[in-house]
Amino acid sequence: MSDQEIIELMDSVLPLVLESGKILLETQDESIEMDSKKAIWEVVTVYDQKIEDVLMKGIKELYPTHKIISEEECSQKDEIAKLTDAPTWIIDPIDATANFAKGMPITCISVGLTIGKEQILGIAYNPFMNELFTATKGRGAYLNGKKICTSGLTDIKRCIFNYEISLARTSTHLYNVYMFRLKHLITEILGIRSYGCPVLGLCYVACGRVDAYQCDGLYPWDAAAGTLIVKEAGGHVVDTTGKSEFDVMEPNFLATASKALSDKFIEIENRADRERSVAISNNKEYSPL
Repeated sequence: MSDQEIIELMDSVLPLVLESGKILLETQDESIEMDSKKAIWEVVTVYDQKIEDVLMKGIKELYPTHKIISEEECSQKDEIAKLTDAPTWIIDPIDATANFAKGMPITCISVGLTIGKEQILGIAYNPFMNELFTATKGRGAYLNGKKICTSGLTDIKRCIFNYEISLARTSTHLYNVYMFRLKHLITEILGIRSYGCPVLGLCYVACGRVDAYQCDGLYPWDAAAGTLIVKEAGGHVVDTTGKSEFDVMEPNFLATASKALSDKFIEIENRADRERSVAISNNKEYSPL
């Protein structure tokens, strides 16, 4: 696919993303009474569906032969479609729904495109902060039209690390993975953050707000746009489970400002993983921390 064709794809879908951002901003103008947890998530679901409808309808009208993988649709079917060589849009209508439900402005709309199973285009839009991150393969990454790059940091001792530790609650395995690694990393880095928004977490690496971001146990729509934005900003993305390459359909990733920084993280985490394996194989009562 030529550069011009990729630019045309971006230009045609970007208005749909911006229109979806207006839907998110409606929540600031509405008086919504949410007197229970159920009511809050009902509101979130409504806006998720509104945005997905705008994006899916618009893309299908523009590109009838293209495929779409969307969080809401996959949740309803209780399965994730397989990625093929066909042009495939991977959509998250509202990334960080918990933040959105709490009124935190750290949330966004995410749209990625793969062709031949290769990441080609990424868009992440946070209308609350008026920040639009975009990237196309081989043409760099941008924030509101201005080219961005990672911090380029190589020294882990100076690293601000975004670690999505809340996901440790989802399974015993992930709890042990996260906590053993945290035990080893916490004394090596300068500071730790946890924003609860995978797409923006990646974009913050891309523009130098943080130096590294790690998340395990995610879904394709959490990573399809943001990982490309990091790579196009000069960053490094690696799989954290031992695979030779990052897999957008099974995203367990470490995204860093530089390969040298990534190598240091992987060295430390491999040590943590070995400790975890020994503890489990010895069948001991243990505390990761």
